[in-house]
Amino acid sequence: MNRVLRVGSMSVRWRPRAVAVCAVLAGVALGAAVLVVGSGDFPVSVTEVVEALAGRGERATEFIVLTLRLPRAVTGLLAGAALGLSGAIFQSITRNPLGSPDLIGFTTGSATGALLQILVVGGGTAAIAASSVLGAVLTALAVYLVAYRGGVHGYRLVLVGVAAAAMLESFNAYLVTRAELREAYEAAFWLTGSLTGRGWPHAWPLALAMAVLVPVTMAFGHRLRMGELGDDAAQALGVPVQRTRAALVVTGVGLVAVATAAVGPVPFVALAAPQLVRRLTRRPGTQLVPAALMGAALLVLSDLATLHLPVTPPVGVVTGVLGGVYLIWLLSTEGMRGRA
Repeated sequence: MNRVLRVGSMSVRWRPRAVAVCAVLAGVALGAAVLVVGSGDFPVSVTEVVEALAGRGERATEFIVLTLRLPRAVTGLLAGAALGLSGAIFQSITRNPLGSPDLIGFTTGSATGALLQILVVGGGTAAIAASSVLGAVLTALAVYLVAYRGGVHGYRLVLVGVAAAAMLESFNAYLVTRAELREAYEAAFWLTGSLTGRGWPHAWPLALAMAVLVPVTMAFGHRLRMGELGDDAAQALGVPVQRTRAALVVTGVGLVAVATAAVGPVPFVALAAPQLVRRLTRRPGTQLVPAALMGAALLVLSDLATLHLPVTPPVGVVTGVLGGVYLIWLLSTEGMRGRA
């Protein structure tokens, strides 16, 4: 049920259930981030973490919390939010629950850019991040141009993107097999997606990029929802469909590109987050803020799980396992609905 909040001459519609879901997801994401900061070879209690964040902790504890571990948690929160938001954009544009940047080639293209930098050109963290972003942008541009036929329709974008992802994955595998052992190990580790060793040089560029991309995405949010009614209906309501779709593709690619540049190609967060919040809020249509919060919660919870397993795997391994289970469940439930 919608409720209306009036502030002077302005009114805002809101749904109590959606607001409650957002509050819970924000609490889960922040709570998991605090636990991530407190986990490691030198455990720090929740109270000590809070005191260190407030500037009232011991010097050694503040160094561990603020310098060594907080950047990892912040990077996880921001990257998860970016992936969840990007997944919501592309699932809405394609009108397909499988229309995720993981599956339509943009994440794979980002990985290709990073691999070329690591294995062919060489360079440090900043060069790898820049090449990762460039790879995603060029892949998205190629997919968009191939899918364009007087406009871009969702099913064509998915089909062309899946084909591009398959080709790029083969090319990535070829690059790794041709590399020297040390470089191949570095590339393989990056391809799994990881938050290990993430510092402020990873977190700050991601935060700055999101400070630009998120407001632009939110500004197009109402057009995104109207676009789900169909192109003809959206145009009748005054929405410039193709311009809106092109702008949202740019912001969606930017979000997945900067997230991948920061943490590597973490799978399935962008795929699962929008669908999970849709089931929690029991609302149809695009839900950008809940999807971003769900993405942040999923990635940080997965990172927390890696810190408490007997063997510490990269976070991409955990999200891949969880995402595989989710994908099987999604396909089975969608299939049952189709038979019904």
